[in-house]
Amino acid sequence: MMDILYRYSLYVIFGSALLAFILLFFVSAPYGKFTRKGWGPAVKSKWAWLLMEFLSPALITLFFILSDNKNVVLIIFLSVWLLHYVHRTFVYPFSQSGRNKPYPLVIVFMAIVFNLFNGFVNGYCVFHLKEYHVGWLLSWQFISGIIIFVSGYIINKTADEKLRTLRSQNGQEYVIPRGWLFEYISSPHYFGELLEWSGWALMTWSVSGLAFLVFTFANLFPRAVASHKWYREHFTEYPKDRKAIVPFII
Repeated sequence: MMDILYRYSLYVIFGSALLAFILLFFVSAPYGKFTRKGWGPAVKSKWAWLLMEFLSPALITLFFILSDNKNVVLIIFLSVWLLHYVHRTFVYPFSQSGRNKPYPLVIVFMAIVFNLFNGFVNGYCVFHLKEYHVGWLLSWQFISGIIIFVSGYIINKTADEKLRTLRSQNGQEYVIPRGWLFEYISSPHYFGELLEWSGWALMTWSVSGLAFLVFTFANLFPRAVASHKWYREHFTEYPKDRKAIVPFII
């Protein structure tokens, strides 16, 4: 039964990724700089983040607790996942100064549904379907994956902190981010997150990790392109050689 549920959950994630990738080029999700009316009831963004992300650390921890073989590899996988999601759920929302815009509940609900499916497929696959032995720590998949994940994590958190500082200094006013990776791309925080889950997919060498990466790309790439376009439209002095999400490429 669980195997069947796992397989169909993967279909849902891959299918949703394709749908989201297409739709988000036409309709930007209404939060952040794209906040607008007409999307129904909303909640403040701080609480929206908590509600949306909570299932991710909760489910992965549950699957780890229920696993039979809690070796060092699985402990590292759990730690890597929680490194991102404990911060994203309990720290990031309440450390952001400045704007705390309304977040439509319909978007919160969709994110909760995704995190339910994603937490299930990754938790079930990594901690119950696949078998990892200590020797996996010396595999090229694990070594390259953990390096990519940590690099992405540092980029993502550094970008978040720089944006937080800009918000605290400018209140409700948007300004052009400058310095560091912002000189090369408009959304280094998205670039960092893509690296994180590329690393996760590699180090776990799992279909569930690939599904997560594909959906993350489908969600963040169109938003990065839209954000890049927004900056160019609102700031005539916006650097013309700055790319959207991948340095020197796009």
